[in-house]
Amino acid sequence: MIVQIKGNVGFPITLDPTVWIFDDRKVLLDEVFIQTPQVDQQEDKADDALTVQQYQQKINPPINDSVDRYNRKKALENSYVMPLQHFIHNAEPSANATEAILHTNNGEERISMSDLINCYLLFSVDGKPLKESGPVHVILPDGSNQSNPYQGVGEITIV
Repeated sequence: MIVQIKGNVGFPITLDPTVWIFDDRKVLLDEVFIQTPQVDQQEDKADDALTVQQYQQKINPPINDSVDRYNRKKALENSYVMPLQHFIHNAEPSANATEAILHTNNGEERISMSDLINCYLLFSVDGKPLKESGPVHVILPDGSNQSNPYQGVGEITIV
């Protein structure tokens, strides 16, 4: 139930998706591809909040201090994705890296680095980890493969 990021990177990383349910960076699958109009002022506030959040993440990983009963129930009923960009950034891919190979249960799939950085990792469906078709599914940034994601991804090789 682990995912490895390796290849043309400065730091190979091993990820454990089973603990992401407690990570504040997770996003509800139903909310990922919803487009909402924003006002310029709201974007400025969001940018400021993102800068503060990124700074705090460098200090400590954003993990819920405590999971109350409501959040626990919510976590056990919903499907969640994790943005891959956090982990790709920490792996420090080489400047000449152009694509990535997703090693799945059904073979290999190639995607561009720009798509990979903005992908989402589906790690929980209805509050349960993806034991049979996991450890994660990869959903492209535009959601075009949301109904048929890359399944059984256990390794990502940057080339």
